[in-house]
Amino acid sequence: MASENLTLVTEFILMGVSDSPDLQIPLFFVFLLIYGLTVTGNLGIITLTGIDSQLQTPMYFFLRHLAIINLGNSTVIAPKMLVNILVTKKTISYYGCAAQLGGFLVFIIGETFMLGAMAYDRYVAICNPLFYMVVISLQKCLLLVSLTYLYSLTTALTVSSCVFSMSYCSSNVIDHFYCDTVPLLALSCSDTYIPETIVFTSAGTNLFFSMSIVLTSYFNIVLAILRIRSSEGRRKAFSTCASHVIAVTVFYGTLLFMYLQPRSNHSLHTDKMTSVFYTLVIPMLNPLIYSLRNKDVKDAFKRFLNNPWQASKLM
Repeated sequence: MASENLTLVTEFILMGVSDSPDLQIPLFFVFLLIYGLTVTGNLGIITLTGIDSQLQTPMYFFLRHLAIINLGNSTVIAPKMLVNILVTKKTISYYGCAAQLGGFLVFIIGETFMLGAMAYDRYVAICNPLFYMVVISLQKCLLLVSLTYLYSLTTALTVSSCVFSMSYCSSNVIDHFYCDTVPLLALSCSDTYIPETIVFTSAGTNLFFSMSIVLTSYFNIVLAILRIRSSEGRRKAFSTCASHVIAVTVFYGTLLFMYLQPRSNHSLHTDKMTSVFYTLVIPMLNPLIYSLRNKDVKDAFKRFLNNPWQASKLM
């Protein structure tokens, strides 16, 4: 292959969710609504858990960072996606694509381990309530969150560097609505064995360890709840982690559906729809899950509406 062909790609074309002209405007308004709700809901969670004195607990500390991650994940993808729906030339620069992939990986990896940290928090709260504030102290919360962000950033830099260390010298058309690892690997004209190995090993390792934390935590939580004799006690214990159970089920269920499909049933259309769900829909749903099913958050919202000036002074 001629050497001049190795550095031709300076931008990529993102095909989007659908190439049907009739669907572009409806899709734009649907995704604009989703992104608007995502920004509003997650900023609301960040604000309430930051200013309300009754939400200054480890559980809401982790929830605040989950909202930051959800907002970041959606913002990395949605604005460029919305612009590309409206314009004729649906391009993204080479470095813009690298930045989008890196940002996406930071937030999606961060979400998997933040959900794990939240599951561990619920495990300690239900199984060792007398030692809760000792085991889950502010210092340990800060450490867990810092390690989550540091690991996510390191992994994202490693994976995105591997993907963009390859040569792109033929087609620059990505049949997706954002820059993701698998479509980019498919476009490369160089040997993809090592990058593919790193990408899939990283994805498998992250999913395995984060799910192990969640499943182990909830296995022990279920055992602890079953040992409670009164039905009212069991109901109260389960209600403290019900929102997190729903969030975990939706998130990991979506990822497992995408990655465990048989190759015979695998299609780009299915991948796109699944990606829409975990990059745009889940960040919108999480604030609803944690607010509609959580009395503390609803009460904090009412206090904020009744006295916003007092709340703003506490920030």
